[in-house]
Amino acid sequence: MMRKCHLNTCPVGIATQDEALRKKFSGQPEHVINFFFFVAEEVRELMAKLGFRKISEMIGQTDRLQVHQGKETWKAHNLNLAPLLYRSPNHEQNAKSKIISQEHNLSHVLDHEFIRAAEPAFTSAEKVLFSKTIKNSNRSLGAMLSGEVVRRFGAKGLPDGLIELKLSGSAGQSFGAFLAPGITLNLQGESNDYVGKGLSGGKIVITPPFDALFSPEKTILLGNTALYGATSGEAYFQGCAGERFAVRNSGAYAVVEGVGDHGCEYMTGGRVAVLGKTGKNFGAGMSGGIAYLFDESGNFAELCNREMVELEHVNSPEDEIELKSLIEKHVLFTDSARGKFILNHWKENLSKFVKVIPSEYKRVLQMKKDGARHE
Repeated sequence: MMRKCHLNTCPVGIATQDEALRKKFSGQPEHVINFFFFVAEEVRELMAKLGFRKISEMIGQTDRLQVHQGKETWKAHNLNLAPLLYRSPNHEQNAKSKIISQEHNLSHVLDHEFIRAAEPAFTSAEKVLFSKTIKNSNRSLGAMLSGEVVRRFGAKGLPDGLIELKLSGSAGQSFGAFLAPGITLNLQGESNDYVGKGLSGGKIVITPPFDALFSPEKTILLGNTALYGATSGEAYFQGCAGERFAVRNSGAYAVVEGVGDHGCEYMTGGRVAVLGKTGKNFGAGMSGGIAYLFDESGNFAELCNREMVELEHVNSPEDEIELKSLIEKHVLFTDSARGKFILNHWKENLSKFVKVIPSEYKRVLQMKKDGARHE
């Protein structure tokens, strides 16, 4: 409830390593151990009533279960649980764990093709450009390729843009998940939820299809929870995102042309520029990083959760340079008409931007700036 679990300042001494704060918590590890002893004891009592000595003996014994015949709700009225309680004639033989091995179909994942195509980049640092049409059943594209990069070169990855995948179509969930440094995913199309989940130094660019008739700044181009838990890297989206954009982002830099509800929720680092409309509850639990919002309608203050953040004008030269650089990169990679409009009327549009910065984060930045001045 305090939203301080990640700050090492837990006021009741639970989620912290600070010795002064830990003294406020009276619990001991032995209390947890004792609790689980009681749980185990009660489980053994219940098993004894059922006639079992081991949990493994209970697997498949659906004859010990019965459907509750109490007051039915309208939802449960037509529910038939018989298939769940079915026992095959040879249930004794089948009553064991892992009867059938799960098939993950990893051998068919498209990343194997990407890894083969990227071999020149791995062996001789040659630039690799690979094109492919994808569909929404292709999930987590780039994740296995990133794993291969990290296995060979470590977390530092490869030089920026050494591997570029030019893709078209509809991407499935978790497009660009955990994308490693040196990889660029350039998608012309649309994507599902969790784009750039855990982004780790790579670059993601998503633009509408070349023959699209819609206005990107008014159209959802990627789903919910993009950049969830991203730690580093860049992302440029010529279109709008769904809800919870950049939730728990801790280091990625991103530009998007509109977001749904709960944007930048629990964000702890990085930079986000939104060049269009936002939904409600923006910045809830945001404790780090900075967001820039293009507030044309002037109502962003009503949509922002200001419990932990402050709203400012973009006044300082440093902020203006940072924001303009983000938009210039966005235009460079996406050819965004929205970005061009803002840059072509920069002085006029700059006054419409709102800077969102967490209060504590602002205080820490100021302390660092003051310390550097004294040195």
